[in-house]
Amino acid sequence: MNDVGHPEELPTVLSLCTGYGGIERGLELAGLEHRVIAHVEIEAYAIANLVNKMESGELDAAPIWTNLKTLPVDCFRERVSILTSGYPCQPFSAAGKRAGKDDPRHLWPYICDIIKAIRPVQCFFENVEGHISLGLREVISDLESLGYATAWGIFSAAECLAPHQRKRVYVLCDTRISSGDDAETDSQCADTDSFGSYRKKEHRCGSVQRGVKLQHQQERESRQVRQEVANTKGVGVQRLRPGGEQESNSHGETQLPVREGERPKHASWNAEPRILRVVNGCPDRVDRIRLLGNGVVPQTAAKAWTTLTGELNDS
Repeated sequence: MNDVGHPEELPTVLSLCTGYGGIERGLELAGLEHRVIAHVEIEAYAIANLVNKMESGELDAAPIWTNLKTLPVDCFRERVSILTSGYPCQPFSAAGKRAGKDDPRHLWPYICDIIKAIRPVQCFFENVEGHISLGLREVISDLESLGYATAWGIFSAAECLAPHQRKRVYVLCDTRISSGDDAETDSQCADTDSFGSYRKKEHRCGSVQRGVKLQHQQERESRQVRQEVANTKGVGVQRLRPGGEQESNSHGETQLPVREGERPKHASWNAEPRILRVVNGCPDRVDRIRLLGNGVVPQTAAKAWTTLTGELNDS
């Protein structure tokens, strides 16, 4: 773990909670050439999958650490360009108990400590839609207190012409954009009710009040996560329209490649490409489904990275 390379060669990525590497594949699809210098993953089948891909040449060889809580951060200090993580969703998911900080799988405090220690230039995170009403405020506040400008939004696989929604929250932060004075102001007025970071104190504090009202309203709705879509023009999260119609695609549909090579504009995704999970006698079927269920759709990650990068650059 002592030799993690030199970030001046290529942007270096430290991948936490890697899964099958969906976020990192998304960066590739977005045109960002990079080098993963280490993975952190605790699931045995996911680790085996990563090792298999490394041995076959589909992934570059990189060390795999199995416990995020014991990661030796000293060797990564100021050597990481981008920290990525699809940290566990169970504390926030509407499909579970939504125990938040009381869930033993709540890893954000450990990830925040890692960020403090290694100071990556950028961070890119993914989680479920329910994170908006539980935990996202803490994440944005912590990042901005560390001097990062942040932007977030909801992105779906359907935006990339997949046959399913799979809406997810993505957060991108960059330490090169926010100044020290702005970071101090932003840490006091973190805002998850509007899109991204704004450096005007009066605007941010007003957004906090709206965010508190939103949180109370959600609690009255029996802890059910409402349907939301991201608006990258500054509104952030929208409810259903007055007429009952929901805006299904706020970012515009984008055909991103499922595989390398050109694809016709009218083409849709092939059914279950290379997954082999719905056949009799499929080996490790339960493990495969678990890996896919916890994984990140690379095309959605690519869409989120491109959109949020544009938002931060325009802020």
